[in-house]
Amino acid sequence: MTAELPALLACADVAALLLHLAPADERTLIKRIKALAPTVQGAGVALLVDGHPDLVARSGADGAHLTGVAALEAALPALKPERIAGVGGLATRHDAMVAGEAGADYLLFGDADGEGRRPTIEAIAERIQWWAEVFQPPCVGAAATCDEARAFAAAGADFILLSDAVWEDARGPRAALAEIATAIGAIIAP
Repeated sequence: MTAELPALLACADVAALLLHLAPADERTLIKRIKALAPTVQGAGVALLVDGHPDLVARSGADGAHLTGVAALEAALPALKPERIAGVGGLATRHDAMVAGEAGADYLLFGDADGEGRRPTIEAIAERIQWWAEVFQPPCVGAAATCDEARAFAAAGADFILLSDAVWEDARGPRAALAEIATAIGAIIAP
């Protein structure tokens, strides 16, 4: 996957890559991040680590994605102002407002909870629209399909987080990413 990553990142306007790490000891996790960082950052893309805010600076990552307001607030001293602190797992509008006020660089709507459940597409789009109309920090829509990416872009998402569906697409990740980029571009361009 690492060998094809530069071409994949070049086929669409990718702002960030969210790295989910398999469990391992701290040294191994840092090595994994350091191995990927030059490729991702060399393409002009931010490398965000899912969780592990304590490893961000030592590994050369650009920031961390955190789940929930408490995790965000705990990580802010280690990340800010040099690194990106993003947050998902925001179950309520109140949680979103607290995260925004705390200093989140972006808020993610539509991510799955601990049991793999997600809100409906309509509920995610509604939350994105509400946030985009009222608040300053960027919002990200977590899309599992091209149709969801299109709906979240139309609702006003500043960015779209693409799920494993891109990596698991039978046509390959490049074709899936290109299709989604085209769909989003058609919403934004007019």
